[in-house]
Amino acid sequence: MTTTLTPDVAPATTAPAVGARTSWRTAVLLGVIALIALILTIVTADGDAQIRLSTSTDAVQIPIFALPGKLTTIVLTVLVIAVAAYGALLTQRGRKVPIWLVTTAGGLTFIALLVMLTAGKAQVLPVAGLLGGALFLATPLVFGALSGVVCERVGIVNIAIEGQLLAGAFAAAVVASIAGNAYVGLVAAPFAGVAVGALLAFFAIRYHVNQIIVGVVLNVLVVGLTSFLFSTVLNENPNLNSRLGLTTLPIPLLSEIPVLGPVLFRQNALVYLMYAIVIVLQIMIFRSRWGLRLRSVGEHPKAADTVGINVNRTRWRNTLLGGAIAGLGGAFFTVASGLAFGKDMTAGNGFIALAAMILGRWSPKGAVVAALLFGMSKQLGGFIQQLQVPIPSQFLLMLPYIVTILAVAGFAGRVRAPAAEGIPYVK
Repeated sequence: MTTTLTPDVAPATTAPAVGARTSWRTAVLLGVIALIALILTIVTADGDAQIRLSTSTDAVQIPIFALPGKLTTIVLTVLVIAVAAYGALLTQRGRKVPIWLVTTAGGLTFIALLVMLTAGKAQVLPVAGLLGGALFLATPLVFGALSGVVCERVGIVNIAIEGQLLAGAFAAAVVASIAGNAYVGLVAAPFAGVAVGALLAFFAIRYHVNQIIVGVVLNVLVVGLTSFLFSTVLNENPNLNSRLGLTTLPIPLLSEIPVLGPVLFRQNALVYLMYAIVIVLQIMIFRSRWGLRLRSVGEHPKAADTVGINVNRTRWRNTLLGGAIAGLGGAFFTVASGLAFGKDMTAGNGFIALAAMILGRWSPKGAVVAALLFGMSKQLGGFIQQLQVPIPSQFLLMLPYIVTILAVAGFAGRVRAPAAEGIPYVK
C-alpha cells in the first residue's frame, strides 16, 4: 500500500485576499476635509454674504446677490460629509476612491470658507476677481511645473526650476529696459532659462554628476549672480531695470462672458502662451512620436537605445526645452507683472512648481490643476488681508507653503515617477 504525500495547503478562506489591502489614506483625507467644513460652519457669523459674479465690462450683468451665511455653510458641510461618507464606503468595499470626490469635497469646503469670511460683513465677494487673480498667480507655477514634466519625463531631475525662473525674470527685465519694450523682454526670458538648463544637462548628462546636487548648486549660483548684478550694475544704472509691463489683451466677445470671460480671456500675452503650451505639450507627450520617445527614454533608456533612439541627445534637447519653458515663466515676475527686478523675487515658486508637477502625476493637465490650487491659496491670503481678519500677515504669507506640504504629504505616495529618473545613462 502506497501513500501519496501532498503538501499542506491552507484553506482558501485563510489566504489573504489581495483586495483586502485597502488604503484608507484618501478616506481619512476626506474626513479631515469634512471636519474643516464643520469647523467653518461653527465659526460662521450670522448675516448674509454678498456675492458679485459680473464685472463692469461683462455683456450680461448679474446683480449682486446675498446668501445666508450660516445656512449656506451648513448645506455645504452636509454635502461634504456625504461625500466623505461615500468615500469611506468605497474604501470599506475595497474600491478605489476617485479623485473627483476629493476635488468636490475640497471645492465645497473652499466655497464654505469664502462664505464664512464674508458673512455679516460689508465686503462683497468678487468671484471673477478671485479666480482671475488665482490664475494669474498660478502662471509661473504652471510654467515651472511644465518644465519639470518635460525634463523628468526624459529622466532628468530638474531641481533648478527656481534658478531658471529667476534667470528668466532677470533677463526679461534687463532686455525689456534696454529695448524699451516689454515684449522684447518676454522673448529674451527663455534664453536665460536655456542657459541654466544647459549647465544642468552638461553636468548631469556629460559628467554624470548627481542631478539633485547640480540643481541645488545652480539655484544658489543664479541667486548669487543675479543678486550681485542687481547690487552693482542695476543699482548704478537704474535705466536697465525699468518697470515695463505687458498690456492686457481682452479677446473680443469671449472676454465679455460673465465670470469665465474676465478670468480666462482678459489676460496678457504670457497667460495666453501658457494656454497654448499646456495644450501642445499634453497632446505631444501622450499622442505623438516625439512624446513616445520622450517617455521611453525616461522609463527604460536601454530599451530605447536598442531601437535606435539616442538617449543622451534626447535628454539634452528636452532639458534645454524645459529650461526655456521655465525661463519664459520667469518673465511673470517682471514684465508680465509690470515690476522691476528684485533680489530673489521668485521666493521659492520653483519648489512649489516641483510639488505641482508631482501632484499632477507628471502630466501637463495635472500640473495645471495643482498649480491653480497653489495660486488660489496665494490669492486667498491676499483676500483675507483685505478683509482685515485678525490673522498675522506672516501666517497668510505662509499659506501657499503650508498647502504645498499638506498636498504633497497627502498625495505624493500615490504617484510614481519615471523609472529612470535621476539615473545617468552610459551606453
